[in-house]
Amino acid sequence: MSDRSPPPSSDDPARTLRVLVAGGRFRDALEAHRALDDDATRARGEVQLHAATAATRLGDLDLAGSLAASAEEGFRARGDADGRMRAANLLGAIAFERGRVDDAERCFEDARRLAHGLGDQLLGARTANNLASVAHLRGDPERALSLYRAALLQYQRLGDRRGTAETHHNLGLAFRVLAKWREADAATAEALRHAELVGEGSLIALALLGRAELHLDQGEQALAASEVARAERIAADAHDEYGRAEAGRLRALLHLRERDFGRALAAAEAAAELAVAHQSALLAAECQAAAALALRGLDRPDAGQRRDAAVRALEGLGATAVVERLQRDWESLGATLGESGGT
Repeated sequence: MSDRSPPPSSDDPARTLRVLVAGGRFRDALEAHRALDDDATRARGEVQLHAATAATRLGDLDLAGSLAASAEEGFRARGDADGRMRAANLLGAIAFERGRVDDAERCFEDARRLAHGLGDQLLGARTANNLASVAHLRGDPERALSLYRAALLQYQRLGDRRGTAETHHNLGLAFRVLAKWREADAATAEALRHAELVGEGSLIALALLGRAELHLDQGEQALAASEVARAERIAADAHDEYGRAEAGRLRALLHLRERDFGRALAAAEAAAELAVAHQSALLAAECQAAAALALRGLDRPDAGQRRDAAVRALEGLGATAVVERLQRDWESLGATLGESGGT
């Protein structure tokens, strides 16, 4: 899926990086940023912000956070509200990925306020989408749906296909939590359609995994397995470590459904390692939850300890709905194994 052609030629490094990022060439964008031999150019806010976006997509959140914070400081010093707005939104996305949800929400609110003042409809849509994800994580699907729908409408008006794909994917997650299967199926199908038109590997993998988890919830394991396998291939080609970790988590859930607890544990722990390397606190905790269920299926004495650690991590992130689902799955598995609900 990666375009290995040379970076576009331009006398403006910020434009070069913007084109690379827009084309999904995140590794090339970072290499182009590192290749800049002028320290002043490398430190320009626009250049840093595009490099930070590329680093975020590749899962290098330390580099992304450093670049985005430096860009935001420079924009603030120059009184550049537009730059501050975009940097705040990216800093929010980085904080969210790391599990600092309160910090993420503050950044998204700051960006949304600046977007409103500047009349920037695109950033307004992005911040609505991001704030919806905070609401979804905290177990408020109705507020999440309202914000996602507002973001989707704006993306559609602007003709932003990438944003449309991401928001349809997120709508699918929210509908799935509410067991609105028809709406979830339509949303995830639209997410995949738009992602394939964008042609970005990591986005296609994300949409496929959303479809796979919906099929899994509906008991359609063969369909889920097929889409997970395709997502794994695409994520690997795109050097998308987050996508590979998410695919591993879903593969663990598939093995749990098959009652193949040994393979479920191996898949969950491998996915957790990738998630930790990617610095995704929520995904790492979800992988640990899957590992805890696999350990219980294996009748391992450390199952309860692993579950408690996953619950603490998820509660620390405010992931109420995920904790509730883990408890339901734990009790359901215990019932099928002829055990009591707790340990």
